[in-house]
Amino acid sequence: MYRIDDRTQTLVLEPTNGLPCIAYFGPRLSEAEDLSQLAAAGCRDMTGGMVDALPRLTICPVSDGVHLGQPALRVLDSNGAEISLRFEPATITPKSQTLIVSAVSGDLTYTAEITLDGVLTLRASIDSLTPVRLDWLSAPVLPVPGAQAELIEFSGRWNGEFRMQRQPFSVGARLREARQGRSGHETPPFVYTATPDARFTRGEAMAFAYGWPGGHRMIAEELPDGHRMIQFGNSAGSERAPDTHFETAPLTIVRSDTGLNGCAVQLQAHVRDAVVTWSDPSRKRLVHYNCWEAVYFDHDFATLSDMAERAARIGAERFVLDDGWFGKRDDDTSSLGDWQIDRRKWPDGLTPLIDRVHELGMTFGLWVEPEMINADSDLYRAHPDWVLGPADQVTGRYQLVLDLGKAEVRDYLFTALDAILSENEIDYFKWDHNRLLPMPDAAQARGIMELFARLREAHPGVEIETCASGGGRIDYGILQHTSRVWLSDCIDAHERLRMQQTAALLIPSAITGSHVGAEHSHTTGRSLTMEFRAWIAAMRQMGFESDLRSFSKEDEAKLARITAWFKDNRDWMMAGDIHALDSDDPAVTAEIQIAKDRDRFVVFAGQSATSEQNLPRALRLSGLDADAFYEIRLANPEQIAPHSRGDNALKAVALRLSGRVLMTSGINLPLAWPETIYVIEGHRV
Repeated sequence: MYRIDDRTQTLVLEPTNGLPCIAYFGPRLSEAEDLSQLAAAGCRDMTGGMVDALPRLTICPVSDGVHLGQPALRVLDSNGAEISLRFEPATITPKSQTLIVSAVSGDLTYTAEITLDGVLTLRASIDSLTPVRLDWLSAPVLPVPGAQAELIEFSGRWNGEFRMQRQPFSVGARLREARQGRSGHETPPFVYTATPDARFTRGEAMAFAYGWPGGHRMIAEELPDGHRMIQFGNSAGSERAPDTHFETAPLTIVRSDTGLNGCAVQLQAHVRDAVVTWSDPSRKRLVHYNCWEAVYFDHDFATLSDMAERAARIGAERFVLDDGWFGKRDDDTSSLGDWQIDRRKWPDGLTPLIDRVHELGMTFGLWVEPEMINADSDLYRAHPDWVLGPADQVTGRYQLVLDLGKAEVRDYLFTALDAILSENEIDYFKWDHNRLLPMPDAAQARGIMELFARLREAHPGVEIETCASGGGRIDYGILQHTSRVWLSDCIDAHERLRMQQTAALLIPSAITGSHVGAEHSHTTGRSLTMEFRAWIAAMRQMGFESDLRSFSKEDEAKLARITAWFKDNRDWMMAGDIHALDSDDPAVTAEIQIAKDRDRFVVFAGQSATSEQNLPRALRLSGLDADAFYEIRLANPEQIAPHSRGDNALKAVALRLSGRVLMTSGINLPLAWPETIYVIEGHRV
């Protein structure tokens, strides 16, 4: 028996006659725990109608006549025939916080790395003496506890990302697969397992996050014998050529007995501290201004200079020039691939605008979409052979995909982007990805990560945002190379309130861009007040994305005030934890953000619809020090609804309450109108 421990957890690996099993993953065990007895206690009974061997759920179950569920490995020979796998007893090697498992079946060697260091990280690889074709390889398999009988999946669409869907495990396999070459709006590579009673603040749960920016597959299966398991790996068949080595991306797993939030805060910290490579860790998370929804493709110096002046006056710290600055890009039908400045729009290059932005005290960022190409481009006319997929394929948004599995394509893109960064003072790329791949292709994902790494090495101070028609490529693989995500092209604050809450189960505030849009939303048609739009943006890394010339003096002043509030609080907010709150009123979507030292917090309580009852229900907080006392006050009393007539204490004074009271009895908010938000600040006293 083998065990690894971190500060709070233990994992036990049990050898078998083939590949080992994970016998235990949970709260840290005593050193006195007899692991042989633990293994014996986990030995299950048998009955009729089964094979005459005890089925064991190994870290890589295969079709061996005993395991009757979905195999975690399927390999084909050069003729396309499936290779039968019978693994010899594995070698297990402890190495610091890691167990390395190696097992042989014929010419094939399977290797697993199991690391427990704050989070559980699993990865697998295979090596063959001769080239083989890989159909499917899962990261090592962890059994799901029997009490966790529900799946919480994440889905969505363009303009409607990060929706939660809950369903019970049932006998059989559930397959979710992204086969479009990116992690996707519809099937991002995340899942929670949970007890049926689990909510944000109570219940048991585990969270799984697969770190791959390409197509992926998840299999959630309950076997007839009661075993439950989750498999994650690259899309089946995405390895297009035979090879002697294949590997999975890392699978990150965390567990909680304090609700979904217990998993969420671990994942937030993991992404912030261990996944993202910050260009400058000491740099504040800057307030953005992005010009896209103000001007679209219509670029000229005078207009954009005026917009920059207005943005700086409000409080922006970075100006991002979006699509339309290169080639002959007057709409989305041409010029992708031609990464040269459009001299019709910019006769003196981007330097005059960059200089003006710098004079105003802001840094300069630029939109790019390097992985794509238009048929109407000089690059396509020169290199139609650089396109991924068949020549007669259907385009998407008038785009084709460059084959980043080809070294010459990566070299071309590096040279073009390196020139832009070397010749201009640019500290930020908004990196877009609007076209789905024509087929799953693991080489494409490896190619983009190689290109990112090369650019980051050449320009370590440049930050990169991942955008893919909004939130179509958000995963722990792409986040190794990027430090901001564009959650959605929808910046309607009503929609963002829900999206941001769900996304916080997976990613931290520090990387989540959130912008103030136009009063009349470009994507939903909904009209919202400046206060609501600005406070929703201030919940994450704040920015503006609208025609600032349309703002009234009153709205500009309101936005400047809330932007200043964000700047005053961002240091501790961007490093803190987000706990979603279980609201007893379905019309209220709320969260608490807590500083690392738990000395201060802020509650955002958004009223998304009209409540069924006359008066607000108490909102119970989470994550505080129960024995500490906190002074709380309403930061935006101007949001109080005109029909609020009572003596609600928050309307007039600060309250001093213990963390225990705040988490059990909660706080009573004043009446609120739909599409307003209350912001409650708390400080330890």
